[in-house]
Amino acid sequence: MNICKQRTVIVTGAGGGLGRAYALAFAAAGANVLVNDIRIDAARAVCEEIKGAGGVALANHGDITSVASAETIVAQALAAFGEVQVLVNNAGFCRDRMFVSLDESDWDDVVRVHLKGHFCMANVLARRWRDAAKGGAPVDARIINTSSGAGLQGSVGQSNYAAAKAGIAALTLVQAAELGRYGITANCLAPAARTGMTEDVFAAMMKRPDGDGFDYFDPANVAPLVVWLGSAASAQVSGRMFEVAGGVITLAEGWHDGATRDKGARWQVGEIGAVVGQLIEQGRPAKKVYGT
Repeated sequence: MNICKQRTVIVTGAGGGLGRAYALAFAAAGANVLVNDIRIDAARAVCEEIKGAGGVALANHGDITSVASAETIVAQALAAFGEVQVLVNNAGFCRDRMFVSLDESDWDDVVRVHLKGHFCMANVLARRWRDAAKGGAPVDARIINTSSGAGLQGSVGQSNYAAAKAGIAALTLVQAAELGRYGITANCLAPAARTGMTEDVFAAMMKRPDGDGFDYFDPANVAPLVVWLGSAASAQVSGRMFEVAGGVITLAEGWHDGATRDKGARWQVGEIGAVVGQLIEQGRPAKKVYGT
């Protein structure tokens, strides 16, 4: 099904895992794919897979964590394929430590790759798309971001990663609100799949099934939703978070106002404990943090 025929897609972190699955699926759907990964040999290998199946792809190993480098990545896609319509921000890595054991570089490196990397790539393309829309050109563009269950509910030993992924979820909401007027949608995923970041930590849970059983944690299970979100068919969907695992797609619900008490005057410190207790009792419990 050529649902993305003639659309150009940039997928970051596409040398393996989820990114590779997305790149292969977009190419199979007719898209031109720029396969970005800091491991150039891995990016080239994915491109060879795509070309071997009759698709169109180009390897790139640019750094996503600076605007200058992001501009170079986009320029390469433009030179090879013409206009870019879709960005899939997927690249990332983990540096897991308990919070009190994190050092500054553990924090900075994870936030830089995940959160700043999302900013740099999307900022370069969004400015280009905005300028095109203001100039009267039709724009039908997509930003597809990657959060995580850790970003939605927290994860023990991953405070740096969880904070970055929570930031990406909030970033997506603002992108959707600000960029819709220019023909740009922004959506986000919280995928569960077997990748380089998960297969060691969750090796037993995520192992491949014996025989011909359904491989629940195959990254390819996430790809159909990503391809659809990158297509023209998804134009009315923006600012949404999808949790995806196996054959399950869940629309995540964000923060909402819960139970409320209004005194109509300033609260006294001595009154607060009872009020907070009532609010918590009436409120909907949050999902438990992973690892608790």
